[in-house]
Parts: sequence; structure tokens; C-alpha cells
Amino acid sequence: MSKINIDLDYTLSDNITTKGSNKMTIKEVAEKFNMTNDTLRYYEKVGLIGPIKKNSSGIRDYSEEDLRRIEFIKCMRSAGISIEVLKKYVDLYDEGENTKLKRQQLLEEEQKKLEEKIKAMTDALEKLKFKIELYKTDKLDKYL
Repeated sequence: MSKINIDLDYTLSDNITTKGSNKMTIKEVAEKFNMTNDTLRYYEKVGLIGPIKKNSSGIRDYSEEDLRRIEFIKCMRSAGISIEVLKKYVDLYDEGENTKLKRQQLLEEEQKKLEEKIKAMTDALEKLKFKIELYKTDKLDKYL
């Protein structure tokens, strides 16, 4: 299986580079992204990344392309996008250019869900601020 770049390069950090050997070990990648080795292995197992090439000693060697994909996945996971949706996206991407519209639609659906979550959280934050102000001014209301 050949390595691929995620098609959202503009979202990726400019500092995604490997060390001089152009490869990084699982430990180095885990530290770089503040993840566990187990998480990286799981992402490989479910097909979100990889398969990761291994050196002659059987140690995983992560390329810059692998790092770009990991950064994309981590970003999307932090936004609450499920493994299942990411897997669907990655599978569509791996199928090639003919899935571009499906990938776009999938991302647009996730964007809408994320915007709804952000609105709900913003509303909750405003209520929380209001309640805290009531405590500070000793003007408690009849509600919780």
C-alpha cells in the first residue's frame, strides 16, 4: 500500500518534519503529538494510518507523510469527529479522485455538527458566566 497525503494540507503545521534520517520512531511520534504508542498502533490497526514501514529491526519508521496524516487525525479527533467517520473519510481518500465530492460532503456534515456543538457550548458558557455573576453579587435566583 502506498503512502498518501491528506488533501487538507493547508490545515497542517509547517513544523511537521522528521529528523535527519527522514524517519521517526513510534516513541518520537508519540512525544511529538502528545499521544501514546498504543493510540498510534490502534490508528494503524483500524486503517487510519499506515501500514507504517518498519526498519530491518522491526521498528516502525514514520515518514513525513505519516506525520501529516497523524496530525490531521489528531486535529479531527480533538474536534470530536469519530473514528468511524475518519475511517470512512480515509477510505474514500484512498479510493482516489472520483470520491472528492463524497469526501467534501462528509467534511461539510462534520463541520455542521461541530458548529452546532460550538453554539451549544457558547450558550452554556454564557449561562455559566451569568450564574457566577449572581454568586459574586449575592443576587442568587430561584433556579439551580
